[in-house]
Amino acid sequence: MREHAHGQHPGGDRPHGHRPDHSHAHGHGGHSHAHTVSPDADRRWLRAALALICAFMAVEVVIGVVARSLALLSDAAHMLTDAASIVLALVAMRLAARPARGGYTYGLKRAEILSAQANGITLLVLSVWLAYEAVRRLIEPPEVTGGLVLVTALAGVVVNLIATWFLSRANRSSLNVEGAYQHILTDLFGFVATAVAGLIVWTTGFARADALATLVVVALMLRAGYGLVRESGRIFLEAAPAGVDPDALGDHLVAADEVAEVHDLHLWQITSGEPALSAHILVAPSGDCHKVRRRLQDLLITEYGITHATLQVDHVGERDADTVLHVGSGPTPEAAAPGHCEDSHGPVHRRGPHRH
Repeated sequence: MREHAHGQHPGGDRPHGHRPDHSHAHGHGGHSHAHTVSPDADRRWLRAALALICAFMAVEVVIGVVARSLALLSDAAHMLTDAASIVLALVAMRLAARPARGGYTYGLKRAEILSAQANGITLLVLSVWLAYEAVRRLIEPPEVTGGLVLVTALAGVVVNLIATWFLSRANRSSLNVEGAYQHILTDLFGFVATAVAGLIVWTTGFARADALATLVVVALMLRAGYGLVRESGRIFLEAAPAGVDPDALGDHLVAADEVAEVHDLHLWQITSGEPALSAHILVAPSGDCHKVRRRLQDLLITEYGITHATLQVDHVGERDADTVLHVGSGPTPEAAAPGHCEDSHGPVHRRGPHRH
């Protein structure tokens, strides 16, 4: 049996039997993954946000110590992770831009996903520490200078609004940029909560408001951190892109003209906005394998935004000997056999009989 490999997927096979007698659910949607901002523009916006955050963070640490405000110090700590997340995002962008070479056949594109996951874990760890401190201060509230907290928090709101705007101009379809954005957006909400706490302390003397504001920040950090860890984990575990049902996609493929069966269907993401697919396609005996493959690849691009597809196409009923990997451009003796789909691109894989 002659198969066509137009790219390799490192994962193992997961059998999916999609046969014409199934009910064909054509549920699918158009997915556009085009970047609206260039990587260089992304880096410029991130650098601008980084400079702004570092300058304000230094001022906030000094005022937080003077005012004895845990809310301000927690915001400053969060701003430190904001700065670290942006630096990590910039490094990851550099690594992801490197071309594929050697054993890294996809390049270092997933460095951005590592960055996003690190940002998420940092948010979760920091939230645990801040929650502990907030509870301790609820039990024994220290004296807090409310007026100083209020003024600093309002300045923080302005700074974070500007930084959030900077990052919103970058490409947020990248989970890497989204991780840095979530850090700063959470910080913005935290400053709003701190400003409210400062106003309460200043006007009523209720010192526990500072610790309560910290708990609000903790809740926001937990939510953002969990989201980043979950989404990056889906990519590392090679789950299908969110919003795409592999079973519905398989039914859509098998409904195409001359397609008899689709199995060994795999759908995953290389990195944010770069879905990939591999599948074994069985074509009716009278069908044209090459036309079917081109038609299915066009369908995947236009309907699902999947430009990286590996489709192994054969006629129904074809059988082959034990698995053999032929490397080289010359055809194997079996390649000239009638009824096989021939392709001169890439290595030729000959597999044992498939169990359906």
